[in-house]
Formats: sequence, C-alpha cells, structure tokens
Amino acid sequence: MNNLISFAGIFVILLLAWLLSTNKKVINWRVIFWGLLLQFVIAIFIFVIPIGTKFFLFVNDMVVKILDCASVGTRFVFGRLALPPGSRNEAGEESLGFILAFQALPAIVFFSSLMAVLYHFGVMSRLIKLFSNVFSRFMKISGAESLSVSSNIFVGVESNMTVLPFLKNMTRSEFCTIMTAGMATTASNVLALYVFLLHEKFPTIAGHLVSGSVLSVISAIVISKIMVPEIDKPETLGVKLEPYYKRSNNFMEAIIEGANEGIKMIVGIVALLLAFLSLVSLFDYVLSFFGNKVGDMLNLDLDISLVNILSYVFYPLTIMIGVPVSDAFEISRLIGERAILTEVKSYQDLAILIQSNAIKDARSYVIATYALNGFAHIASLAVFVGGTSALVPERLKDISSVGFRALIAATLSCLMTAAIAGTFFSGSSILFR
Repeated sequence: MNNLISFAGIFVILLLAWLLSTNKKVINWRVIFWGLLLQFVIAIFIFVIPIGTKFFLFVNDMVVKILDCASVGTRFVFGRLALPPGSRNEAGEESLGFILAFQALPAIVFFSSLMAVLYHFGVMSRLIKLFSNVFSRFMKISGAESLSVSSNIFVGVESNMTVLPFLKNMTRSEFCTIMTAGMATTASNVLALYVFLLHEKFPTIAGHLVSGSVLSVISAIVISKIMVPEIDKPETLGVKLEPYYKRSNNFMEAIIEGANEGIKMIVGIVALLLAFLSLVSLFDYVLSFFGNKVGDMLNLDLDISLVNILSYVFYPLTIMIGVPVSDAFEISRLIGERAILTEVKSYQDLAILIQSNAIKDARSYVIATYALNGFAHIASLAVFVGGTSALVPERLKDISSVGFRALIAATLSCLMTAAIAGTFFSGSSILFR
C-alpha cells in the first residue's frame, strides 16, 4: 500500500510543479515523459533486476572501502580524536566519542583529491559526457544544460565551470535547470561525510546516495522544465559539447589542488554550520518569546520554532512520498531542518534517530536518505546564485530572478526521487537493510 502511495506522490509533486509554472502553455511534455521513463528504467535496473542490484552493492562496497582508506590519514593526523565511538587504536586508547570535525569532515579532503586525480586522467570527463549524451538524446535539452547537470552528479557549484563559454548566452530556463540540478544533488566529496555518519546502522547507504544523485539530476530537469519552461531557443540545442575544465599539469599537482579544494569546502561547511545553527537558534528564541506571550494570553502551550513550522509545511508531502504515518513527523522535521540548517545537520540527526530506534520503519529512513540527498537549502541558494553570477555578472538579473524557483524545484526534485525509491521499496531486499 505504501508503495502505491509513493507512486501517487510522484504525480502530486508534478502537479505542484505545474501549479507553480511560469508558463503552463509552453511546457515541453516530451522532457517530462522521457525524464520519468529514464527514472523508472534506472530504478527498475537498480532495485529489481539482479545484475543491477549486484552493481548497486558493488558501488556501495567500493565507496565504503575508499572511506576506510581515507580514515588511515585521518587517524594518523588526529589520533584519538579521529576514532569512531566505541573503538580503540593500536595503543589501546579509547575513542573520545563522535566529533564531526575530526572524524567525518576530513574524508572530504581525500575524496576531493581522488576526484581531482580522476579528472586529471580524463575518467570524470568521459563519465560526464556519457550522461550528457543520454540526456541530450532522450530529453532534447541543450548541450550546455545536459553537460552541466551531468557534472552535478559528481561535483557541486563548480559544475558550471564545465560550460563556462556558454553561460553568457543561456536562457532563463537553462539557468533554472542548472541551478536546480546543483541544489538537488550532492557532490561526491561531501557524499563521503554522509556515508560516514550513517554506514554503521545503514550498511547500503553509499549505494543509495549514488543512485539518488543520478535519479535527482533527472528529477531536476523534469521539475525545472515544468516550473520555468523554455520559451527561447538555446544556443547549444542539439549541439554535443566537450566539458570545459582546467586540467592539472601532472599527477601530484592534481592531488595537491584537490586537497586544497577539500580544505576550502570543509571551512565553508564549518562556517555555514556555525553561522546558521546560531542564527536559527536566535530566530527561534525570538519566535519562542512571542509564542509564549501569545500562549499565555490564550492559555495554550505553544512550541514555536522555525524547524517546527517547516515540519508542518512538509508533513503532507512526507506522507505523499510514502513515509509511514508513525515516522512522518520525524522525517518531515528532517526535511524542514535541511531547508535552513543544511543537509549535514539533517543527516547527522537522521543517524541519531536510527541509532536510538526512534524511527520505527526501515522504509522511513530509506526514503529520508533520498529526500535529504541534495543541497536544497537557503545557504546553497546563496552559493549557487552568487557562484553562477560571479562567472557571468552581466546575467545577474536573470540568475537571481530564477534562484528561489530553483530552490523550490530542487526541493521538489529530492522529494520526487524519494517517492520513486519508495515506489520500489521492498523490506525483503538486501538493498534496504
């Protein structure tokens, strides 16, 4: 029954996107049809066909093994601080408990270096071109769009660098699509952080995060093309493009540049968490103060906070994507929390909920994994609008005009991907344990 609710939820989300469309009459339904078909084909391959399931598990095990390698450097540099809770090092010293800065975040440096090396040897460019050709051929989006959104499967805001020469002449619809894809997916180096947080209680988390990024890219194209449909003719429509990126001079330079980028990303994540957690706490204090005053007047106990408000906003959608009612409020709270406190805090809280058995149904945390798998939050909106407009300052007006729509589209895209995962959920499958 829940699987049918998830299936229906896909079309509820599409309806919401249609209601928010800037021009309902010019929506290209071919893009929507092929997008949905591609998603179902990929989902059936991963979740139903045995060879696809084996490939899923192979990817999951490979990511986990790579993370194990990353922990070697982390433990050498930080010692006991890097030991996971409940473990000991060779000297018999016990872990000091979970410390985000010393146990999870350092993996980002390793993954950034690994990605830089893969770019240096042309592996990433071939993968990006493969996905780009599929999207261009079946969904008939422009070459620049398909290249940029394909890059988002692997990287973050820097994906726009792959189409730098074409940004100047992009349409508003193209800008909405590339920013939606950026906020609806997770960069591979940050993915390592979420795997670290959840792997112990959810062994197949890595595979779900990887498949989620692929599915969410397609969701992003579908939702953005409904909300901001194309009314102009894109410059690169029907044109196959080569990824534009700066290639390192040698292997060592790639490692160093990747590590430096990883450090910058860690600093950015830490800064955002410090700023947003504190600011939201201040805002919640103000809301609580006035809420208590109103509550005293009405003789009511009002628990008002920004996250609580968003929890109720997302609650109906959480039900519609197939989360059991018993866990729906907890999951809707995580989705609302992601919108303002970033997905890092939401995944951290998801790990706590799973560990404490506060989530009663495995279906709930599987769907939550997909729903949270993206940069769909206020901080990311600033990063993507600011980062994209910095590359083409003359297009700032167009980029900023579709920025908030892109954030809404990205949120709906993540929920749509979660609904697709819920449609194929099976409690007996090894993928969902």
